[in-house]
Amino acid sequence: MTDFKVVTSDFLNLQISTSKNDISFNEKRFPKDLIISDLKVKLEMITGGSCSTMKIQAFNKNDQLICDLDKDETLLGSYPLEDGMRLHVIDQFQLRSDLDLSNVPKYEITDDEYSKKSDSVRSFLQKNKLGKYNEQFEQKKEMLEAEEKKLAEQTHVGSRCKVTVQNAPDRLGKVMYSGPIQGLPGYWIGVKYDEPLGKNDGTCKGKRYFECPDKYGAFVKPVNVLCGDFPEEDYDLNEEF
Repeated sequence: MTDFKVVTSDFLNLQISTSKNDISFNEKRFPKDLIISDLKVKLEMITGGSCSTMKIQAFNKNDQLICDLDKDETLLGSYPLEDGMRLHVIDQFQLRSDLDLSNVPKYEITDDEYSKKSDSVRSFLQKNKLGKYNEQFEQKKEMLEAEEKKLAEQTHVGSRCKVTVQNAPDRLGKVMYSGPIQGLPGYWIGVKYDEPLGKNDGTCKGKRYFECPDKYGAFVKPVNVLCGDFPEEDYDLNEEF
């Protein structure tokens, strides 16, 4: 049984990883009074895994498993977590196979016939009120998606901006893209930084969203972008001595 501790501060800075394509994400900041069911909704927006079927494991800085965050109504801060630890999201319904099934005949079934089966994934989700059959989860997900979409629509291409990410210095740049990214959940802002502090050249997973030199581009969430009067700084690169 997990030993819980008393909540002593307001936030936790945690790394995020996922079993889906072994992707890792930047450190995220979560309030300790967030219940695990709401944490799952936020992690679904980050990782793309389903909040209704995900399993969350906590690892320390030495990659040792600390505990499972398996009680939906428990506060995040009640678990023995510290800044810098990692939450690993496992999508329990993600099926992986190395077999080549391209030549295997497909078994097809109508939607009505599938609905009548008692041993299907759909039946399991319906009985346990998971996924789209859980109205509370769906409402929270839709609310977060609507808020993120609104922020993205208010972030106009061509605007000067400041990007603020937890545990990283503020960076100035120009908004080059606003919208969805293929293969990633939610909405994203493409930024061309004034300095080579980015991670790409305006491409993501082989698809180009805007043009910029390598290491000047980045994709960040709308909540991390503030548009305003942020003039490009003069780094004296062309000054003669």
